[in-house]
Amino acid sequence: MLKKLLLALCIGGLSLSACAAENDAAPVAGPAVTPAAQQMVRQAIKSLAANVEVDSIEPAPMPGFYQVIAAGQMLYVSTDGKYAMHGDVLDLQSKRNLGDDAWARFRKAELAKVPASERIVFAPPNPKYTISVFTDVNCGFCRALHEHVAAFNKEGIAVEYLAWPREGVVTTAGRPTPTYTEMVSVWCAKDRKAAFTAAKEGRAPAPATCTNPVKDQFNLGVKLGVNGTPAIYGPDGRVLGGYVTPEQLLQALKQGG
Repeated sequence: MLKKLLLALCIGGLSLSACAAENDAAPVAGPAVTPAAQQMVRQAIKSLAANVEVDSIEPAPMPGFYQVIAAGQMLYVSTDGKYAMHGDVLDLQSKRNLGDDAWARFRKAELAKVPASERIVFAPPNPKYTISVFTDVNCGFCRALHEHVAAFNKEGIAVEYLAWPREGVVTTAGRPTPTYTEMVSVWCAKDRKAAFTAAKEGRAPAPATCTNPVKDQFNLGVKLGVNGTPAIYGPDGRVLGGYVTPEQLLQALKQGG
């Protein structure tokens, strides 16, 4: 896949936490993204991995490159299409990862496309904050996080769950994975919230099928760079962590403004 190719061919970067960073737009230093530039970038990515979709192309925060999101990865492609770098670009003065802002904008826009009717929502009457959480019903940390859902709501935080079976959607043999099948049953239950909480407590839902968003939400998670659960995103698209306590989550949300 693209990540393996890039790790083999390109430069890896450092990683800094973005939880407390402001989501101001990074200074635009790269060239404008013309239709010709878009075609060039897509061709460059295709030369690395033919089946990878490019989701976002923006001017990079440094001259001579475009900032690209593809297959859940961020990379930088030179304006002549000859070079690609995979990793983080750091502003050494502010100690900020300049890719965080682009990721946040992208995630916020993509998450906004998922209607509330396709999420499993636990919310107080008038929430101060709304978070999106990619979750797996059999994940230990996901179960521990859900134990705090009443406390989150008490703090004015609405929790909107999206499905992300860690086993994936199908096995290598092409059959649905057990967790995917269980999560479909949860999303197809008559009372989804009750079935969801029961599954988090280790009580499997009654088998059920229907038109459901589980596969689409899994694919969305991959697109947004999810590689484990729980994966929590704030209303501005920032990553807020995995398992967190109510106090930690509220503090992270307040820091985001």
